[in-house]
Amino acid sequence: MWDSKSIQTLKDKRAAHNMGGGQARIDKQHSTNKMTARERVEYLFDRGSFVEVNSLAESRISDFGMDKKKVLGDGVITGYGRIGGKLVFCSSQDFTVGGGSLGEAQAQKICRVMDMALDMRAPFLSINDSGGARIEEGIDSLSGYGGIFYRHSRMSGAVPQVAAIMGPCAGGACYAPALCDFIFMTEETSQMYITGPAVIKAVTGETVTTSELGGAAVHTSKSGVAHFSYADDKSCLNGIRQLIGYLPSSCEDTKTTYDESYITKATGFASIVPDNKKTAYDIRRVIEEIADRGTFLEVQRDWAQNIVVGFIRMGHKTVGVVANQPKVMAGSLDFNAGDKAARFIRFCDCFGIPLLTLVDVPAFLPGKQQEYNGIIRHGAKMLYAYSEATVPKVSVILRKAYGGAYIAMNSKGMGADMVFAWPIAEIAVMGADGAANIIGRKRIEAAEDKDAERAKIIAEYEEKFMNPYVAAARGFVDEVILPEETKERVVSALVMLQGKKQTAPSKKHGNLPL
Repeated sequence: MWDSKSIQTLKDKRAAHNMGGGQARIDKQHSTNKMTARERVEYLFDRGSFVEVNSLAESRISDFGMDKKKVLGDGVITGYGRIGGKLVFCSSQDFTVGGGSLGEAQAQKICRVMDMALDMRAPFLSINDSGGARIEEGIDSLSGYGGIFYRHSRMSGAVPQVAAIMGPCAGGACYAPALCDFIFMTEETSQMYITGPAVIKAVTGETVTTSELGGAAVHTSKSGVAHFSYADDKSCLNGIRQLIGYLPSSCEDTKTTYDESYITKATGFASIVPDNKKTAYDIRRVIEEIADRGTFLEVQRDWAQNIVVGFIRMGHKTVGVVANQPKVMAGSLDFNAGDKAARFIRFCDCFGIPLLTLVDVPAFLPGKQQEYNGIIRHGAKMLYAYSEATVPKVSVILRKAYGGAYIAMNSKGMGADMVFAWPIAEIAVMGADGAANIIGRKRIEAAEDKDAERAKIIAEYEEKFMNPYVAAARGFVDEVILPEETKERVVSALVMLQGKKQTAPSKKHGNLPL
C-alpha cells in the first residue's frame, strides 16, 4: 500500500502550482483584462491535450529574500499539446509569479521545451507576459536569455516559431519574439520596447507613454515589428490557432497535395481590375477571387501597405501570396515594402510553401527620403529572397510591370518558374508618358505641333512595348491568359511544380543584404 502522505504531498504541490502567484494576483491579472498563463494554454490547445513539462521546477536562488518567494514552475508554464490536431510546443509566462520575470529555472524550462520542439520537428509558441530579467538572479538571468536567443536562431527555418505578446515585454527580452517568424500582440495590454519611458525621460527629456513607445498600434503600423494585433487575449489566441492551421509542422512536412477538383473558374476580375492603368483598385479583392473562398489570411496588414502578403489556400493547399497594392502609392515599392516582402518570401521558402506573385507595379518609389532610408539596400533584400527561393514560384502580371520593380516582382530573369500575363498587361522599362519625354525629346522639340508629336510617340511606344506579346515572344512571359483562366492556370502550374528540385551552389550560406 502506498504511503498516503506521499500522494497527498504531490497533490498539494500540483494544487499550489496551478494557483500560480495566488488568488489575489490572479484576480489582479483578470482586473487588467488579461487571462492567466494557464488559462491561455487551456483555451488555445485542443481540449485536454496539453501536457505540462517541468511543472515542479523552482528557483535555487536564496539571496535578496528569494527563498521566501519560491513558487513551483518559476513563473512559466511549458509543455506540448495539439492545436487543430497538430503537435505544438509552448511556453507561457505567468505574470502572477514575480511579474513573470525570467530567472535561471524559468530559462531552463523554456530552453528544454524549445529543444523538444526542434527534436520533434514541431512548431514552437512563446506567450510573453513578463517584467523582464529577474534582477535578484543577476548573470544567471542574462545567461538564460542568451540560451533562448541561441535556440530561436538554431530553430529558424527548421520549425515555425510564433510569439504572442500579452503583457509587457521589455529590454533584451524583446529579441526573443523578434527572432520568431510571427509576432502577435493584444491591443490593450501588450507592450514591446527596448528602453522604457523612465529611461527615455532621464536621457532625452522626452515624455512618452508605454503605448506610444511600444503598443500594438506602433508595432503593426509604424515599426513593422509585429504581424498581427487583436483586441484581447481570446481573439489573439484564436488568431494564433488560425495561423497554425496554414503552416506545416516543419521544413520536412510536405504531405499536403492539391485537390484540383475543388478549383472553379474565377470570373469577377473584370469588375475588380480597371483596364485604365491610372485607376486604382484593391488587390485584396483579386486575391480573394483567386483563393479558395474565405481563406485569405493577410500578414502585416497595417504596415508597408503598398505591398500585400499573406496565406491563401488553393485546392486546400497553402500558398503564399505577394502582391502590389495599387490603392497605396500606386503599388510602387518603397524601402519598407522590400523588408516586408523579403521576410515573407524567405519564410515560405523555408517551409516549402509555394509562392504566387501578382504584379501591378509602376516603379521603385523615387525620392530623396527613399534614398536616405536605403531603398537600394532594402529593395535588394527582395531581389535576394526571390532569387534564393527554391519553392515553386508563379507570377501573374495583371497590368503594369515597369522597370526595376518589374524585375523585382519575381520576373522570369529572377527565377520564376511560370509567368502569366493578362491581355491588358504592360511590360516595359517605364510608362509611355515618361518614355516619350526621353526617347522622343528631339522629335518633340523640332515639331511644329509638339502635343501632336508627343501623342504620336506615345502611341508608337505603346504599340511596340506596352503589351504582353513582345515579352511572350521573347519567352519572358510563358503565356498570355484571359483573367477568368487565372485560377486554373496557376493551380495547374503549382501542381506541375510539386516535384521541383533545385539545389544551390555549395557554400556555407549567402550574405543577405541586411
